[in-house]
Amino acid sequence: MSHKFPYEWNLKNGYPAKGIESHGLKVFGTFICGGGSSMGYKLAGFEHLGGVEIDPPIADIYKTNHNPKYLYNMDIRDFILKDDIPKELFDLDILDGSPPCSTFSMAGSREKAWNKKKKFREGQKEQTLDDLFFEFIKLTDRLKPKVVIAENVKGMIQGNARAYVNEINKQFSKIGYRVQLFLLNAASMGVPQKRERVFFVCSRKELNFPKLELSFDENAIVFGDIRDKHGIMTKTERQQLMIESFKNGDNKISDINSRLLGINSGFNAAIIYDNEVARTIDSKGESYRAIDKLHFTKNDFIKVGSYPLDYNFKKIKPQYLIGMSVPPVMTAQISHQIYLQWFK
Repeated sequence: MSHKFPYEWNLKNGYPAKGIESHGLKVFGTFICGGGSSMGYKLAGFEHLGGVEIDPPIADIYKTNHNPKYLYNMDIRDFILKDDIPKELFDLDILDGSPPCSTFSMAGSREKAWNKKKKFREGQKEQTLDDLFFEFIKLTDRLKPKVVIAENVKGMIQGNARAYVNEINKQFSKIGYRVQLFLLNAASMGVPQKRERVFFVCSRKELNFPKLELSFDENAIVFGDIRDKHGIMTKTERQQLMIESFKNGDNKISDINSRLLGINSGFNAAIIYDNEVARTIDSKGESYRAIDKLHFTKNDFIKVGSYPLDYNFKKIKPQYLIGMSVPPVMTAQISHQIYLQWFK
């Protein structure tokens, strides 16, 4: 039976979550972003040592909120080559990572973007994103953790991208790891968000862990139960269109644009109803509330993402950071089961 981790919580209350024992198993992260996964592991009683993050402002936010023992603001490719990696990182219980996944998403250019260099955010160097998963496997081979958890988008197991999954499985097996693949929905795990993600859960073959069982069936948390009383009025042209032209049943601004103007722009501007679980937060899109035709508030985003209410986002928009992160409660649920079934 899964533990009920609260989606509404504060950093100041500390870790782990109520009812969870602190067992001290060690985790190190890569592509750590704002620390969604980091917080999840700590809620589940793990000791999270820090991680690798290429984006300087995001790494600074991570340091402010998590005060990690180790923080490397660099490309994972450079970290792999370091000759002074602390000994402690060669004795990990879990290595975690969410390699940038936009090229595997079913939205956007997808296959056309494979093998092409791009900047993930301003200030970063150009990278080919679809090979970062294999760099993550190289780091696994160097550090040899007991368990590896890697998260990615659902699109990775659809269409032509399945060839990447087959190659990932092959590479993990080659370096001595057994792989289990899970497609999980955060909405069934105590997160007020429909967020389907693929998780590669790998263990060293010689440890001979039993087959991991991951099944979650928590009650859905609808948006109307968690949202702020009033949304945000921005007085933008798009919001004015929403206020004046919204019809019940519109799910995206593109529905309105298509009806009024015959164009399909605004497909990543979601309209969320009170009686539904919020759809996946798009880090670069917009989110509107059907109830009052206004924008999500900061707290709307925080609760939908199961982020702590007192998180310090500094100058980064909460929507961006939360949209890029694994919801902490989602990671807490998975890692708690790994502790119970494999380590305890």
